[in-house]
Amino acid sequence: MGQIGRNDPCWCGSHKKYKQCHLAFDEKLKIFREKGYTVPEHDIIKTPEDIEGIKKSSEINRACLDYVAEHIGEGVSTQEIDEWVARITRDMGGTCATLGYEGFPKSVCTSINDQVCHGIPSEDDVLQNGDIVNVDCTTILNGYYADSSRMFIIGDVEPKIRQFVDDVHEAVNVGLKEVKPWVCLGDMGNAINMFCKSKGYSVVEEIGGHGCGRDFHEEPWVSFVSKPGTEMLMVPGLCFTIEPMVNMGKHDIFTDEDNGWTVYTDDGSLSAQWEVQLVVTETGYEILTW
Repeated sequence: MGQIGRNDPCWCGSHKKYKQCHLAFDEKLKIFREKGYTVPEHDIIKTPEDIEGIKKSSEINRACLDYVAEHIGEGVSTQEIDEWVARITRDMGGTCATLGYEGFPKSVCTSINDQVCHGIPSEDDVLQNGDIVNVDCTTILNGYYADSSRMFIIGDVEPKIRQFVDDVHEAVNVGLKEVKPWVCLGDMGNAINMFCKSKGYSVVEEIGGHGCGRDFHEEPWVSFVSKPGTEMLMVPGLCFTIEPMVNMGKHDIFTDEDNGWTVYTDDGSLSAQWEVQLVVTETGYEILTW
């Protein structure tokens, strides 16, 4: 982390003296590091300025998903959803982070039924009665990223499917209860996994959450099948997503060989995901995007 004098300006850009700002924080990090914990570097700790920037980007992100919630329904194509998100984002001065990201061709991800994630919007994918669909939206505004997703139920579904979607939403809340400063991410991931198992579901192992804020995907990678006391230490200023991908059947998945993006459940079972973006605080957490 380099040497900073006690009276030098703090590395976080607060313009306060180091001893009045992050000195105690860094000393605590050092203690945990020496004990063998994985601790975050300075470059992924978000400052108050960063957090305000993410919140402004989040206003666009939530406006997009709110609009989808009001207009989605039977007969709507996923291409229409993509166009809604692109238009609202543009009109509010933002940019869709997914468009062109590593070659992804659309402005939002729309994953239907047994699609786990990274579904590509298409005029050919028209929502039908009984479908469930995840809409995953990532927004950039003034260099700050806001990332969240929601599930939508189309028309009438069996009670067990509606319960499944609700349970996956509750899994996020279960994880949030474990977000505490100076506790490991593994505690949160394990809580989500144990809850989902108790309901008879399985959590996808290969794909998880991630740091987010100044870039689309930052450290840490966030597992939702982790063990207590493992993974990176959650500390004030750490910003990441909670987004467990949960299958009604087995956890095994595969990626569409034709488009190279869309991930499916291997057994054809339904999959659901909700995503929030949060920052760890001195007393717990603050949800930034939902």
